[in-house]
Amino acid sequence: MHLPDLEIAKKREKSENKYVNLQENYQKVFNGKKYFLRTYGCQMNVHDSEAIRSYVETLGFIKTENIEEANLVVLNTCAIRENAKDKVMGFLGKCQYLKKNNPDFKIVLAGCMTEQPDVIEEIMQKHKYVDIVIGTHNLYELPKLLMQEYNKQVIEVYSQSDEVIEGMHFNRDSQYTAWVNIMYGCDKFCTYCIVPYTRGRERSRKLEDVVKEVEDLKAKGYKEVTLLGQNVNAYGRDIGEKFSHLLECVAKTKIERVRFVTSHPWNFTDEMIDVVAKYDNIMPYIHLPLQSGSNNILKRMNRRYTKEEYYALFKKMKEKIPNVAITTDIIVGFPGESDEDFNDTLEMVKKCAFDGAYTFIFSKREGTPAARMEDKTPMKVKEERLYKLNELVNYYSNQSNQKILNKVVPVLILGVSEKDENKLYGYTDTMKLVNVVGPKEIIGQIADVKIMEAKSFSLDGEYVKVAC
Repeated sequence: MHLPDLEIAKKREKSENKYVNLQENYQKVFNGKKYFLRTYGCQMNVHDSEAIRSYVETLGFIKTENIEEANLVVLNTCAIRENAKDKVMGFLGKCQYLKKNNPDFKIVLAGCMTEQPDVIEEIMQKHKYVDIVIGTHNLYELPKLLMQEYNKQVIEVYSQSDEVIEGMHFNRDSQYTAWVNIMYGCDKFCTYCIVPYTRGRERSRKLEDVVKEVEDLKAKGYKEVTLLGQNVNAYGRDIGEKFSHLLECVAKTKIERVRFVTSHPWNFTDEMIDVVAKYDNIMPYIHLPLQSGSNNILKRMNRRYTKEEYYALFKKMKEKIPNVAITTDIIVGFPGESDEDFNDTLEMVKKCAFDGAYTFIFSKREGTPAARMEDKTPMKVKEERLYKLNELVNYYSNQSNQKILNKVVPVLILGVSEKDENKLYGYTDTMKLVNVVGPKEIIGQIADVKIMEAKSFSLDGEYVKVAC
């Protein structure tokens, strides 16, 4: 074992031993206390919340959906858009009221907002009732901090660490699908994005650690893993690895379904496309953010590709990967976006006919270059552009869904539909939501489902049989 590997192993062992010791020493202190957890933001935050839930429940806390009966509230925050911050700050007001009436009530602020110095300063000055501010890199410290901070009224701030910590524990949302972090942070510095400042620079996990986690999940009965990173296909650049190699190694574990998000077009190589096309258990679904169809705006965004380069990559995926579904992200109203720029975006949507898209009006984030750009476009114009874009996106989404009407497709059944308890729900290999009429015994299995109705955002189907 080389010295760097030995040091990593020692850190991992120390983290795991610390976790076990905390579990033994603190359970009696917190046993029976209740916690409330609210998550804002992206898949990375959802996965971080699985770690938070594991840590607090191991200490003895019991989850509650009623904040008024909680002893502990954890807000796992997002910093991508201003309205996300506003929601958190508004919710903190309710927490302050509860804390006044319950001195045992503790507040933990976690997630991307806590990596922003201006937010920390605001918390320290205006929200002194918050007990712990813990960053995205320091979640493994939460059990120790809870023990230290109970019965104290001093805000402790723990954030800004560049370590890749192994041995973290997760109380996962699902018994059948799992998020697997393969890297953290981002080096792209798109001018509108706060992620490099909140999640830090790119840091990759060791390939063998990722593969082992997938193997362990497969042994526990999980059907699907999603490899997760802010810029997932940049994996390995800091440790001499390639995402295409990792993806192939994960596929060779023979877990039934493999996905990955989110990809940056600038880092998507021919090798990656070939690996996706080669393995049946790598799902033919790729989320490939466009952000804008205008070269002028792409340059202002620092996206590092042109619309022509994006479309060439898009066509290559369509040609090489059978039945691939491609979705995207698009921002309207970026500073300096003219009518011509917006029309270029509409033309790109028509050329690509995306299977779906997440669309947004530009949200200024303090601390990013875009926040300092002159923006003369009225909000009314931005809203009109978003409406027009969504009409086009929804049209192509519906067209995509219509292609599988009356066909039998494999669907991973995940549970009972929240909207109709007489139906189940799951996802196709191309990540299309299907509401299924079928027996509850097929939950957790990949089933053949006949699609009976196709809508813009979902499909309705009937169970045929468990897929072979």
